[in-house]
Amino acid sequence: MDLLKTLQSLNACHGPAGDETEVADVLEKLAMPFVDECRRDTMGNLIAHKKGSGSRVMFAAHMDSIGCIVTYIEKEGYLRFGKVGGLHAPDLIATPVRFKNGVRGVICLSESVDSKDMTLDDLYIDIGAHDADEAGAMVKIGDTAVYDTPTYAVGDRLVSPYMDNRISCLVLLMAMEELQNSDNDLYFVFTTQEEVGLRGSKTAAYAIDPDYGIAVDVTVSADELGSKHTGSSKLGGGAAIKVMDTSVICHPQMVSKLESLAKERGIPAQMDVIKAGGTDAGSIHVSKMGVLTGGISIPCRYTHSPQEMVDRGDVEACARLVAAFAETSL
Repeated sequence: MDLLKTLQSLNACHGPAGDETEVADVLEKLAMPFVDECRRDTMGNLIAHKKGSGSRVMFAAHMDSIGCIVTYIEKEGYLRFGKVGGLHAPDLIATPVRFKNGVRGVICLSESVDSKDMTLDDLYIDIGAHDADEAGAMVKIGDTAVYDTPTYAVGDRLVSPYMDNRISCLVLLMAMEELQNSDNDLYFVFTTQEEVGLRGSKTAAYAIDPDYGIAVDVTVSADELGSKHTGSSKLGGGAAIKVMDTSVICHPQMVSKLESLAKERGIPAQMDVIKAGGTDAGSIHVSKMGVLTGGISIPCRYTHSPQEMVDRGDVEACARLVAAFAETSL
């Protein structure tokens, strides 16, 4: 798999939380050669099933992104917007965005507001319209926009919007491709609406009723300049084995198993503890009577900004660890 080209194809899709169909269409075509069947549920989750007679294992990587949703059109033609997921005002000034219908614009700050005092309510999208009528013919209230920034490589680092969490979708695909023999009943689930409350994984876990669950997601990288170390992992340190975030305390049995597998297979690994944020593990581990749940994370710099960065080696290590767990007799 060409990691960069595949990531570019996913990010060319429109896929904010609640509207992930385009992303699912691409992922289904890529997953089908490696599994027995693909299906979608009511929430829009894409479930790729590789049948087996052993333990039922669910891997989850969310395919939705954060985004903007139009709430009001000013008489001058500017668009006011709300947030779909975790938007942060300081990240957004002068960020290019695009709507599902192809309309493009840029996020701007009202001149009357000092940047140090700004909130999301002080921002607007300029789509080049001359007035409200023209803007209304281009977009409507309720339309969503996503970052329209490039995807590229800098040495062994990949830079892109929406690494959170398209890069983890690629990890699942890479693991499917790498899989050798497994007796386990494997479910690779590309989930919806994680960014607005872990919603897709909740219904998927309830329906699949797995014995084991692993959420694959990005995690805060603690090696940014001036880091306050809200996370424990760093770029280039290998697969980050989830211990705890605000959504889950991973089962010690799962943490230990993933550590052992990484050591046995020679997979670079580190521990993942973050002080804020969560993953689909938060809904999976409390499904029905409870699920033995862990997490495999890709360290990521500048999460939720228009340009996020990961290390190619970490991505490959995570794929190897997913495949190793899938192959293990449980």
